[in-house]
Amino acid sequence: MSEVHAARRSWLRARCSPRNGAAVVAGPANVRYLVGPAPSGAALLVRRSGGDVLLGHWDPAESPGGPLGELGGPRVVALDGEADPVEAAVALAVEEGAGEIAVEEHQLTVARHRAVLAGVPGARLTDLGRAVEGRRVVKDEDEIAALRAAAEITDRALGELLESILVGRTERHLALELERRLVDHGADGPAFPTSVATGSHSGLAGHRPTDRRVEEGDFLTVRLGARFRGYRCRIGRTFVIGTSPADWQIELYDVVFAAQRAAREALAPDVEYRAVDRAAREVLTAAGHGKALGPVTGHGVGLEMGEDPRMGPAAMGRLSACVPVTVEPGVHLPGRGGVRIDDTLVVRPPADGGPELLTITTKELLAL
Repeated sequence: MSEVHAARRSWLRARCSPRNGAAVVAGPANVRYLVGPAPSGAALLVRRSGGDVLLGHWDPAESPGGPLGELGGPRVVALDGEADPVEAAVALAVEEGAGEIAVEEHQLTVARHRAVLAGVPGARLTDLGRAVEGRRVVKDEDEIAALRAAAEITDRALGELLESILVGRTERHLALELERRLVDHGADGPAFPTSVATGSHSGLAGHRPTDRRVEEGDFLTVRLGARFRGYRCRIGRTFVIGTSPADWQIELYDVVFAAQRAAREALAPDVEYRAVDRAAREVLTAAGHGKALGPVTGHGVGLEMGEDPRMGPAAMGRLSACVPVTVEPGVHLPGRGGVRIDDTLVVRPPADGGPELLTITTKELLAL
């Protein structure tokens, strides 16, 4: 990946101001995209007319070399004490004659931005904006391979859980077990906090597991994802605990499944973001559940969970090929429970078979 990272930094270097400019990247996912794994809080200095420098705090027991020290990689500077990597990067750029330095203002607090200006007199800062995030939207095949591996790990962990006895176990216990299984199967860790929701909690988008125990007749909603080589995926499935689901459970599940399928089938290059959202929202609205869908039907995934694009009613823009996204509609009925069905897919043109489904655990309404 060192050659890939070098090419990405060359792209950013070309964006620097022609007036001997430089750019300082501080977003953790953006730094990783440009150099590979780096210490938490590190900052990357990219100069139009010079080499790249990675500044950060390394653990004293670790060497700041490793893959980053390879030929063509950035020069590594280990900072002492509580030095701010962004301020140190700006100071180095000014010292070496950079006339204008673009920083990711959205990654800095107002106080930190002021501290950088105060600590480096004469620094002329401009806003780099979300240039790196925009570049990250379309993934190369190596990135997609990492996402595919994350999805395989996630499917495996979920499949193993479904083979175990669930009645009587708490949401919290099941969530912890799922996260352990993700790591056991090769994940760096969970892509986001695992959600297990049962009974009246099921179908809630942001539910945090509690000590509520799984009971016969419950809906059980599970949402999890693995992080593999930094890349993250999401899967969400809803099951019924017991021998057979109630009529209302079947009806609600069928509606959410139809909405999810409509959105998945809408994924294609050049399709508007809001058209994907509309495909799911119209199905739910026709069934009387239009208000139950959240602000978006899905979003991009990669080094972060919740990247661009965001597919909502007012979203502007069109999909491109090789963009991984989630499709995750859901309905929650207060006091009763609900259904969520989430998948991670890669947008592909119809000539290549249409969207590539990464998370393949069955979407059939299983009674466990």
